[in-house]
Amino acid sequence: MGRRSLRTVMAGAALGMLVGCGAGTAGTPGETTDSATASAASWTVSAPIRVDDVRTAAGGRSLVIGVDVPGGAGTCVRGLRGTLESVANGTMYVQVTYESPAMDRESGCTGVRRVETTVELGEPLDSRRVMVNSGSVYTPAGAAPPALRKCGENGCDPTPPRCTSSSYRQAVNDTDVPRHTTWEERGCDGAWLVLELSTRMGPVCGDADAGCSSHVSQRWFYRAEPSGWRPVTTNGDAGCAGIHQVLPALPTRLCAELPRLDRN
Repeated sequence: MGRRSLRTVMAGAALGMLVGCGAGTAGTPGETTDSATASAASWTVSAPIRVDDVRTAAGGRSLVIGVDVPGGAGTCVRGLRGTLESVANGTMYVQVTYESPAMDRESGCTGVRRVETTVELGEPLDSRRVMVNSGSVYTPAGAAPPALRKCGENGCDPTPPRCTSSSYRQAVNDTDVPRHTTWEERGCDGAWLVLELSTRMGPVCGDADAGCSSHVSQRWFYRAEPSGWRPVTTNGDAGCAGIHQVLPALPTRLCAELPRLDRN
């Protein structure tokens, strides 16, 4: 091979090495872009952990919705927004969303904090209900404005307070007692209700097991309100003396013959 040919080969090799180094350097910005893409991908659109409350504002033309969202030392939520999706059958359907990296545990967004978002309705809510994220339903019926009342297991239109079994069942459901609590009516006049609630205690066992007979009983007193029976107080004393100390408005005819409550 002549000297000219050798110089040509060496120059070509050097050019190849330079191009190779240049490709490596050019690839660095590409790696940064991929990293940024991965970081951006960690922010996902989510729905609130829990809806705390809903109230009206601006004369009923907007809603203020309190929600629980991820929290942490850094920025854990961005783009929080509430929008009115549709109105149908007496209900306004609202969607609340935000972006968060909370699905990535390394983000540090493992706590919870409460925030609020406003939803413009464009027209007064009036008597319509509000469904948030196809889940919780709120109604102005039976609520103290501007707050809305969350509909429970008895629906948005609770049974009026009456001296009936279905009305008693709703009263028990609205009382802070364990599930599967049984009840017995002790007095009702349409304005006041007296129920004895009994909750079984002890280990899980069959009906034939004597250990299952253990129970705790409470005597609850309720007052009639537009939204149903409202639990007021408990008292297990005989007659009216004890209950009249805390609830003097209770009619004597509903407590005069009450025996002392056997709690166990």
